[in-house]
Amino acid sequence: MPGTVLMESNRRLLVSLLLSAIALWIAGCATHGPRMTHENFTLDYNTPVDPAFQARLEAIDAELRARYGMTTQQTAVGVLDLKRLRLAMISPDRIEYAASVPKIGILLAFFQLRRDTTRQLDAQKKHELGLMVKASSNEMATRFSRHLGLAAIQEVLNSCGLYDATRGGGIWVGKHYGKSDERISDPVGGHSHAATVRQLLRFYVLLEQGKLVSPAASETMREIFLSPAIPHDQIKFVKGLVGRDVEILRKWGSWENWLHDTAVITGPNRHYILVALTHHPKGDDYLVDLAAAVDDLMTTQP
Repeated sequence: MPGTVLMESNRRLLVSLLLSAIALWIAGCATHGPRMTHENFTLDYNTPVDPAFQARLEAIDAELRARYGMTTQQTAVGVLDLKRLRLAMISPDRIEYAASVPKIGILLAFFQLRRDTTRQLDAQKKHELGLMVKASSNEMATRFSRHLGLAAIQEVLNSCGLYDATRGGGIWVGKHYGKSDERISDPVGGHSHAATVRQLLRFYVLLEQGKLVSPAASETMREIFLSPAIPHDQIKFVKGLVGRDVEILRKWGSWENWLHDTAVITGPNRHYILVALTHHPKGDDYLVDLAAAVDDLMTTQP
């Protein structure tokens, strides 16, 4: 009888230990399984917006358009929250004349087509690329685009899925940024230089993921965007974010009333991409206020 009780006690202990082990295994799988982060996030034509985040962006856009007398055809905006993976976009696939913004396409093509050179990029070349991207130098942009060729630059953008004529277009470089008779118009809008909000967001997502050309190339491109020796132009998003504890990696563009800004913004408890394309005399004012309003949104929402 005592032996039977002991055997029963041992059986119960064994069952208890087995159940505990199973519970720990299940918990371990839940804890260490694949977790979505911005590093494995995919932004394509099927990526849904976050409904609440979308509503907030639409409200900000509507308020600013009313303030500056702008229509829905004069703004296109996108925000991707890289910390919380929330997406919001307004007119993301409407192609716009993009002024200097597509110079980022020249940068990408340089790294894709000159891989041997870019593996050991000297300080002078990095500075020249920084002048093209950060200071928006037309002289440097033309030097690099002539060296690479317009058709070759656009082929790189097309091959990366950053321009798709069947889906509204995207980033297009069809003319040098200096005097030239050479022009290749984009098939969708007929522009010499063009972009859509969605494809600009994709460019920066891929850059942040280290997926433009290679991780090393992406890191060097980020360094070129930041170029600490070259000051920011204190306009548009940078003006709107003055005094805030943020790092801004950006490319802006201006031509007549086409006024744009695009950026990766990083600060305490926030890391996000903001893109806005405007076509209105008050576009710069809109961009200043948009940057401040979106940054407020990113710092106040959980």
